[in-house]
Amino acid sequence: MKTMWAPWRIEYILADKQDGCVFCKALSVQDELTLFKGRQTMVVMNKYPYINGHLLVAPVRHVSALHELDRDEMGQLLSTVEQSIGVLKKVMRPEGFNVGLNLGKVAGAGIEEHLHFHLVPRWSGDTNALAVFADVHVIPQHLKETFNNLKPHFEAITP
Repeated sequence: MKTMWAPWRIEYILADKQDGCVFCKALSVQDELTLFKGRQTMVVMNKYPYINGHLLVAPVRHVSALHELDRDEMGQLLSTVEQSIGVLKKVMRPEGFNVGLNLGKVAGAGIEEHLHFHLVPRWSGDTNALAVFADVHVIPQHLKETFNNLKPHFEAITP
């Protein structure tokens, strides 16, 4: 039997589960995974990513559906998605992206009360038998190292 190490997961396993919206909390405190806080949008790293560089782009305003956004917020949200893809391309050089929006729990929304896009960089061969047969994802770089590589590029984005 082979052992796979994911030492950052113990923090989640042992931590008290908090109530409230993770995005709203990330706006109000200095969060270690928040890459960008703008006037209308924010970018945070997924704490339990599918792969390195898995980002979440959300509106600042706490809404759960697209129709709740005004036109300016909608435009800014998509602009932030585009800028985030640009940063990921520059820093991580992925070969493609999965960009998704899960609306409602049955659609896969883990945080259904606060609308957010998933940006998942992809490389040839990044999915293997572990993901297919064992529902295990191998993350080759520590989250904090990925954060440190991305953060300076997000600081250059004008809010």
